[in-house]
Amino acid sequence: MESIWKKTATIAPREPLQGEIQTEAAVIGGGMAGVLIAAFLNKEGIETVILEADRIGSGQTGNTTAKIAISHHVGYDSMIEKYGDSYARQYAKANQEAIEVYAQIIKEKELACEFRRCPSYLYTQTDAEVIEKEADAASRAGISVELTTQTELPLSVKRALRFDDQATFHPLLFLKEIAEGITIYEKTRVEDVKGNDIFTSQGKVTAKHIIFACHFPFLNIPGYYFMRMHQERSYVIALEGVPLMDGMYLGIDHSGLSFRQSGNYMLLGGGGHRTGENKYGGSYEFLRIKGKAFWPQSKEVAAWSAQDCMTLDGIPYIGRYAASAPDWYIATGFGKWGMTSAMVSALLIRDLIVGKESPYEEIFTPQRFHFSESAKNMVDEGMHAAKGLAKTGEIRCCHMGCQVEWNPDEQSYDCPCHGSRYSKDGELLDGPAQEGLKL
Repeated sequence: MESIWKKTATIAPREPLQGEIQTEAAVIGGGMAGVLIAAFLNKEGIETVILEADRIGSGQTGNTTAKIAISHHVGYDSMIEKYGDSYARQYAKANQEAIEVYAQIIKEKELACEFRRCPSYLYTQTDAEVIEKEADAASRAGISVELTTQTELPLSVKRALRFDDQATFHPLLFLKEIAEGITIYEKTRVEDVKGNDIFTSQGKVTAKHIIFACHFPFLNIPGYYFMRMHQERSYVIALEGVPLMDGMYLGIDHSGLSFRQSGNYMLLGGGGHRTGENKYGGSYEFLRIKGKAFWPQSKEVAAWSAQDCMTLDGIPYIGRYAASAPDWYIATGFGKWGMTSAMVSALLIRDLIVGKESPYEEIFTPQRFHFSESAKNMVDEGMHAAKGLAKTGEIRCCHMGCQVEWNPDEQSYDCPCHGSRYSKDGELLDGPAQEGLKL
């Protein structure tokens, strides 16, 4: 199934790598994060290339709902409870800066990418107290917010929290323009990295700086990211014939819905689950039933799904890959907020590589380990993976051997351990696996 973005944007193909090259920096992955990182490094005079396994923007960037917002579910209350006010303030500041940098780039380059400022809302139909606590936490994090019960939604709410001056855009139209002038090798899958050498399906790249911006890192060691993340899948349908909305909305309740206008289309999202845990399907049908109930005359024009990497503490891993790999960097674990996190990644990794002090390094460093919370969650992830490894069956994931599960909504085999996905014919769709199934 193809997203509305892929239906309405055409990006010219690039040639694969041929042979061996040397460069100052190499970015593995041509999504929003990878392209922004390369663009920022090139602007600093650091020769940078991108190595993309398929086509730029063909992964999660092409499947996002493209909300550029700091209203990251009810994250500030949790963040302050665990790590304190200053931590939450810096997190909010980083993401607000991301929004402003997008706006600045789009204005300076006069990009036609449907960029629009609008308010963002979190809402609940069941628990007003949760929203009220998030309002207090957001204020302590330095964010101006407003509690309300007035929304444009086709459903009643107990409480909503408004964040002003957020934004939406067309991610692939933006990506298409930003990628101009960058050396990009498509259809060039990275198979291994050793020291400063990158081994691909098409040749070898030697780089002083190597940045992993490939969604879920495919190397298990160093870093051990497979122990510190899982993946979740979420679903979207695009509807026409729906009243226009100024704001964008996210429901925080179980089975809460996402609403976001794009031109004449309403993007209705929800029905999410941990990857590999959708045995009976029904996620698209859930959205279609809701859509018809809200807007009986609406017509579906697109349906698609996305996959997100979830970290132990809900904060992305952005920075140095591991203490034992000083020339490697990583941008992963964006949760449901890939657009702001991609820009934060570009700003932070640029600063690290050029030797500039960043106020955000401590917050996002992959080497952080808040013991009580992270230890518990790491044990939970390990137990979940152990269950997948213990299951009996003939179809095992090529990453670490977990039993894959059939996803009837996507017609794919999905790994419940670390989120790799395969087509019904065994073709690799999502990593960290690096090869297809042998069915």
